[in-house]
Amino acid sequence: MQSRLAALALCWTLLCPFLFADQGHHHEFDPNEKVGTVHFPTSCDASVQQSFERGVALLHSFWYEQARKQFVEIEKADPKCAMAYWGDAMTYWHELWGLPDNASLQAGAALIEKAQAANAKTERERDYIAALAAFYRDYQHRDHSARAADYSSAMQKLYAKYPTDDEAGAFYALSLLSSSDPHDPTFANQKKAVALLDTLYARNPDHPGIPHYIIHSCDNPQMAPLALNAARAYAKIAPASPHALHMPSHIFARLGLWQEDIQSNLASVAAAEKSHATMHEEHALAFLNYAYLQTGQDDNAREVNAKLQSIQKIEDMPEMQSALEESKADFPATYAIETHDWKMAESLKVPNGVGDNAAVITYWGRAIGAGHLHDAKAAEQAMQDHREAVERISKSSMAWTVKYMDNDRDEIAAWTAFAEGKNAEAEKLLRSVADRQDATGKGETELPAREMLADMLIESNQPQAAVVEYEKSMTIDPNRFNGLYGAAHAAELAHQPEKAKKYYAQLVKNCEGANSDRPELARAKEQLSGGAAVGGQ
Repeated sequence: MQSRLAALALCWTLLCPFLFADQGHHHEFDPNEKVGTVHFPTSCDASVQQSFERGVALLHSFWYEQARKQFVEIEKADPKCAMAYWGDAMTYWHELWGLPDNASLQAGAALIEKAQAANAKTERERDYIAALAAFYRDYQHRDHSARAADYSSAMQKLYAKYPTDDEAGAFYALSLLSSSDPHDPTFANQKKAVALLDTLYARNPDHPGIPHYIIHSCDNPQMAPLALNAARAYAKIAPASPHALHMPSHIFARLGLWQEDIQSNLASVAAAEKSHATMHEEHALAFLNYAYLQTGQDDNAREVNAKLQSIQKIEDMPEMQSALEESKADFPATYAIETHDWKMAESLKVPNGVGDNAAVITYWGRAIGAGHLHDAKAAEQAMQDHREAVERISKSSMAWTVKYMDNDRDEIAAWTAFAEGKNAEAEKLLRSVADRQDATGKGETELPAREMLADMLIESNQPQAAVVEYEKSMTIDPNRFNGLYGAAHAAELAHQPEKAKKYYAQLVKNCEGANSDRPELARAKEQLSGGAAVGGQ
């Protein structure tokens, strides 16, 4: 839902160390850290060149807080280095993480003014600064999407002007993603970006941004398989970066590769704790929680939830505090729904100290629980609470998030209708959400609407129809615990014993070694052991 998330021993062979040992200057970073290799010549003092390239490498892995420290240090060492101010301004716009707040826009715009005033010595550098200025210009009055599109257009021209500048190509590809239409079923910008990135990757196998942006380009069910090689390479390129260690799990989660997903995020959490990168830790925990639930590791999921709840604020990136609040609401809701504890779901509490953007998740979870329990009164109350919270959000600085809440709204309406016995209306609503998810994708850890639809069909005594929907859901979200169990159980009820056996076997395999008391897993094991005839009622 929404935007909601034993350290791994990694093999570092095939890596080219990215060493930074500037002459005569003190730096906070470990000179042996590995964050990838970039080549970004500037007209700044030669003594800061390696530090500048380190800052750019950090940008490419979205380690904005560390990149900012690096660029600030360069500003102090070489105040005439215009590109240091450009790099600093880049850290205030997290292109794929949401809209920058007013404070970030103000800071970025001020830095661009400094970059322009420094009068870079080369036309290429001035073009980079002008491109970013297109985003920050008149931010008080111009729409974010228009400014993002202007920046992307400027980067396209810059790359056309300097076709051998692979940094320009990488940043242009990222701009295509940040200016794309999230509801575009053709994924036009993503396909354009990945075509460019594939070309760049062949020339820059140790570049951190290129595989990173390939993953983002393909971070949808339709294109995810295309990024598997990049996903398996990225963490080895920039193992010092918590985000680089986590990012491959976007593809692993899409493809149902749960053990790789888990190891990726365990490594990311360890790196985030080491560097006090709370934002990156929160994001990795969300994916870890989801993967544990898919493999029946419910105790581990509860521990992850407790760890998440103990985080009080995003120390390193306070502007991302809302993400932590949303996760604090999402983790308990996801746990209750994934484990089919409908009473727990119906009685979810809004976490203390969170805003409406988090509370709507709690109301969503309550409605689903109430729907399964056929508690119409509770479902209607959850729907009303959600509607009022969304109305408040629409009048706040977070109003831009409302357009992403349509699916949750319709899922709430569907489960409310189901609780009221309006099964046909409920199925129609959920099918509509499922069709939208099929067309434009869904969040990696978002619960599939089509799987919910299949659950409804099972409860409505339509097992054959449920089999069809479970199987279709698994083409988008393969290897999910409840997708596999649901398909097996529905096939069993529809007298398709071989199909039931296949899905039960896959579920048991996925959960090998898990200490889960879920009745679904117990039933799967019983059916495979011959304890009951698969295909019986």
